[in-house]
Amino acid sequence: MSTLVERTETADGYRARRTLPLRVELLRQLKRRRTLVMGAILALLPFVLVAAFAIGGEPGGRNGQVTLMDTATASGANFAAVNLFVSAGFLLVIPVALFCGDTIASEASWSSLRYLLAAPVPRTRLLWSKLTVALGLSLAAMILLPVVALAVGTAAYGWGPLAIPTGGALSPGVATQRLLVVIAYVFVSQLVTAGLAFWLSTKTDAPLGAVGGAVGLTIVGNVLDAVTALGHWRDFLPAHWQFAWADAVQPTPEWGGMIQGTAISVTYALVLFALAFRGFRHKDIVS
Repeated sequence: MSTLVERTETADGYRARRTLPLRVELLRQLKRRRTLVMGAILALLPFVLVAAFAIGGEPGGRNGQVTLMDTATASGANFAAVNLFVSAGFLLVIPVALFCGDTIASEASWSSLRYLLAAPVPRTRLLWSKLTVALGLSLAAMILLPVVALAVGTAAYGWGPLAIPTGGALSPGVATQRLLVVIAYVFVSQLVTAGLAFWLSTKTDAPLGAVGGAVGLTIVGNVLDAVTALGHWRDFLPAHWQFAWADAVQPTPEWGGMIQGTAISVTYALVLFALAFRGFRHKDIVS
């Protein structure tokens, strides 16, 4: 097999970078049922929240304290921010784990991985194509939710400034810019889950194992962050900074927490991605 691959690589017209084009991989993933189902769930969440507020009444402050959730019906911008708030901790973890954990493991479960490599698609090229598309779909999921929420919220509650729970408001233009920053930070904070899922996907032939393992380890991180006895050790947990984006929706944004959270997430993610590439390069492919 190795001799065949070597001969194919030296054939006229062969270019490793032309194998498994991103557009081909993207179309394959977009047509899959799990992609369509995940997109439908994220698009339906804003409608579910609007219905919940219509049935239960507008949210109000408790014990004189006003939270972001209590301002959900103030404007479309507030409604979009609330959708990110309620989904960032868990719901948005699922598409990231699903898209990244289902990359290599699904090919192995279908017994098509060895045929891809015999095409021949270099292993590094295969991983880069799979990872790029998976991260692109993850980012698209995080954009889809607030965009739909902004449209639904504007239709239900009107277009206006983003009311801040602590007092004051951001103009619609500024609020839109801040929400873009929030989306970018949420994506970066989920890179750890992406790294876990992708690494596990190169280690197992069971897609559900990779996806479930990444979600489970992310939940463990959230649980550990809740253990206050860990003190400053929690600062090294990605989960500790997952809501640091709230500092961006203040009259005067504070970037310290987001910078630390970004550094922690990117560091963990780079290590996990490197482990995935290194391990897969020397892995025996039998399926």
